[in-house]
Amino acid sequence: MENVWKKYNDEDINKLNDVCDDYRKFISISKIEREVIKNAIAIAENSGFVNLDVCIEENRRLDPGDKIYVNNRGKSLALFIIGREDITNGINILGAHVDSPRLDLKANPLYEDSEFAYLDTHYYGGIKKYQWVTIPLALHGVVVKKNGEVINVVIGEDESDPVVGITDLLPHLGSEQMKKEASKVIEGEGLDVLIGSMPIDDSKDEELVKKNIMQILKNKYYIEDGDFLSAEIEVVPAGKARDFGLDRSMIMAYGQDDKVCAYASLRAFLDCPPCDKTISCILVDKEEIGSVGATGMQSTFYENAILEMCNLMGHTENTALPRTLTNSYMLSSDVNAAYDPLYADVMDKRNASYFNQGVVFCKYTGSRGKSGSNDANAEFVAKLRNIMDNHDVHFQISELGKVDAGGGGTIAYILANKNVNVIDCGVGVLSMHAPWEVTAKSDIYEAYKCYVSFLQDA
Repeated sequence: MENVWKKYNDEDINKLNDVCDDYRKFISISKIEREVIKNAIAIAENSGFVNLDVCIEENRRLDPGDKIYVNNRGKSLALFIIGREDITNGINILGAHVDSPRLDLKANPLYEDSEFAYLDTHYYGGIKKYQWVTIPLALHGVVVKKNGEVINVVIGEDESDPVVGITDLLPHLGSEQMKKEASKVIEGEGLDVLIGSMPIDDSKDEELVKKNIMQILKNKYYIEDGDFLSAEIEVVPAGKARDFGLDRSMIMAYGQDDKVCAYASLRAFLDCPPCDKTISCILVDKEEIGSVGATGMQSTFYENAILEMCNLMGHTENTALPRTLTNSYMLSSDVNAAYDPLYADVMDKRNASYFNQGVVFCKYTGSRGKSGSNDANAEFVAKLRNIMDNHDVHFQISELGKVDAGGGGTIAYILANKNVNVIDCGVGVLSMHAPWEVTAKSDIYEAYKCYVSFLQDA
C-alpha cells in the first residue's frame, strides 16, 4: 500500500489539520473517562441533543431527526440520531472505550515514611510498570463527600500547578535491580506517588508532612482524610498532547488507546448528514479490565436505552429489541498495534497495520487461537470494503501481531453476542499502553472519514 500523504491535495490537508488540531485539544482536557463523558455531553447538548430521561418523563414520542443521549453514571455515554426508517430495521453503531491504563489511588492512600508523603496506588489495565517512574504525573478525578457533594480534582495540568511522581533507584546502586525481569524491575506495590516533604508549622505531633498535605487539600479542595474512602482519583501523565515529529505528521498523547477512536467516532457522528437508519455512538468505560461493571459494555445500559426508545416510538412488542439488534451493524472503534521496525520480531509484516496507510480493520482480536475474539463474517467485511471504496477511504486489514506473540481484546465480542454484525476498526498506535502513545495524523483523518461513511451507508 502507498503512504496516503502522497495522495492528499491542499483541501485534504486542511480538513486533516482541522480534525487533528481539534482532537489534540480534546484529548488534552479529557484524560480520564469522566472528563471524556462530561466534555462529550457538553458538545452534544450544544448540538441539540436531549437527555433520554427527559423524553421518558414527558412521554415524548421520538421522530426522525431527534437527537438523544443517555448518560450512564457520568462514565459512559450513548448518543442516537433517529433515522427516517423504523428503528427495528437496525442501527449503525460506532462504539469506543474511554478508559485507559493508569494508576488508581487506593481507598486509604495517604501515608508518611521518612518525612516523605506518598499516595499508595493500584495500577489499572495492562501497563509496563517501569515506564511510570521518573515522569511528571497529575491527579484527576472526583471526591464525593458524605452529603453527596462532588468535588472535581485536577492537579498538575495548569502551568502554575505542581506535579507529582514516582522515584527510581539510581544506577550507581541498581546492580541487583537491573538483574530482575522487566516485569519485576518495578513492583506494583512500588508505584507509590511522592507528593510532599514539608512538615506543617508549629506542631509537635507525628507525621507532620502528611498533616501538611492534608491541610493543603482541605484549604484548596475541602477534602478531609476520610474523604478518600469515597473518591476516585486517577494518576496520569501530566501535560498536553503534542505534535510529534519534526514534520508534525504525528501526535503524542496519553490515553490514545482508545480516546483517539472515541474522538474520531464522536466527531464523525456529529458531522454525519441525516441518515435513513438510526445512528448511534457509544463511549464506554472499563474496557481495559474486561468491560465489566455498570459502566462497562457488558452492562445492559445500552440495550435498556434502545428498549426505552422503542417504547417511545410505539414498539411495545417483545421482539422490538432483538429485531433492532439483529439488523444492526457496528464498528468497534478501537486501536491496533502499528508496525514498529524496532520490534519487528513480534509482527507478521504481511498482516500488520502501518502508519500513514489508513484506518485499520481487524477481523478478529483475541489471543493465539482467536480465543475471546469476535470473528467478523465475510459478508460484513465485503460490505465495508464497498463502502470504503465508494467514499475514497484508505483502509488496511491487520492482525494484532504474530499468532503466538500475545493478543488483546476489545468491546466487539460483547455486541456480537447480542447478534449485532461487528468488526474492529480504528487507528494504529506506537507505544500502546505506555504513558505517552503515538498516532499518525493521516490515520486519524482516515478513521474519521471511515466512520462518517459507515454511518451513512451501512
